[in-house]
Parts: sequence; C-alpha cells; structure tokens
Amino acid sequence: MQRLGYRILVRNFTCDLGELDLIALDQRTIVFVEVRSTEEADGSRPAESVDYAKQKRLTRLALYFLQKKRLLDHAARFDVLTVSWPGGQGEPVIEHFKNAFEAVGDA
Repeated sequence: MQRLGYRILVRNFTCDLGELDLIALDQRTIVFVEVRSTEEADGSRPAESVDYAKQKRLTRLALYFLQKKRLLDHAARFDVLTVSWPGGQGEPVIEHFKNAFEAVGDA
C-alpha cells in the first residue's frame, strides 16, 4: 500500500464492533482496507468472500472510526487487498481491488 503512495494510518483497528485490518490515506481519501489471504493462485476468490454481511460490518466499523476521529467530512472508500500464496512460489501475489464495494446497511 505504501508503494502505491498510501499513508498507513492504523493497522488492526479494534473496538467492540470488530476489527478493521488497515486504515490508510490515499491523498485526501480515507481508505478502509480489508485484507484477505489464500494459498490459491486466484486472488479474486478471497475478495469475493467479502459478502454483504461483512460489508455491513465494515461499514459500521468505518462509520464508528470516522465519528470517533471527527473525520465525517472526509471522503472514504473500501478497498480489498488479497495476498495469494500459490504453491511453489516464494513471493506472494498481491492484488488490490480499489473501491471494492460501497458502504451498505443502515449504519
């Protein structure tokens, strides 16, 4: 994420509602990043596992964070980062799904 120009603000933000893997800043946009990993070569499969229920939880968590830090006036989005560890490869395959989903639910 840092190589892409993002500034990491928080790793593993935890509260009573759950956990956000990464919170980063992409220019002036706050980015909530869900990190998924797999041993398969196809990184899209873990990204697809961020279903509606998970999106709803992440939306509630993001709103809580923005309220707590008084950042509700900032643009925000949700990204998914997949880390695939295919057999026989020494290096992981990392895929970044920018703006992977919109905020959902009645947060």
